[in-house]
Amino acid sequence: MKSKIIISILFTMGLAAFLTNKLAGNNKPTGPIANSIYEFKINSLSGKEIDFSKYKGKKLLIVNTASKCGKTPQYAGLEKLHEQFGDQVTVLGFPANNFLWQEPGSSEEIAAFCERNYGVKFQMFEKVSVKGSDQHPLYQWLEEKTGKRPDWNFAKYLVNEDGTKVTFFNSSVQPMDEVIITGIQ
Repeated sequence: MKSKIIISILFTMGLAAFLTNKLAGNNKPTGPIANSIYEFKINSLSGKEIDFSKYKGKKLLIVNTASKCGKTPQYAGLEKLHEQFGDQVTVLGFPANNFLWQEPGSSEEIAAFCERNYGVKFQMFEKVSVKGSDQHPLYQWLEEKTGKRPDWNFAKYLVNEDGTKVTFFNSSVQPMDEVIITGIQ
């Protein structure tokens, strides 16, 4: 009986410490964050490693995506942006399941959905976490540069050609919005 009480107390104390850290925002991995966006190597939806050094000298529009969200039709705008401004900006999509589990699919399911419903040809990557204790290092880097993290699916980061300036656009800003087009041109 005494051991059950002790275990219960230890569990409660551990849970309290965990929640205190979460509420205080102490939930980020403690590893080093990259100095440059060009240091990242991330797998595409097909599993092929993409070295971000290949994007040097290009503007990047990085977007966290989801297939089962009210904002999912933004895939069409992202594809249109890719088609019309692909010589000026590279669109990079990162499926994420952080907001109400709206991206539950596997890489194969996500790729099929994007192709079938929106004809997506811009580069899509493996599913990542864009916030929380398992936040992907790329999104840690983006948050460090802007002080902002995705507010919902389809938040956007525009990175300039030399990777030094990053502008954040919340999820309500459409891909073909004038503020994004102006930032690209």
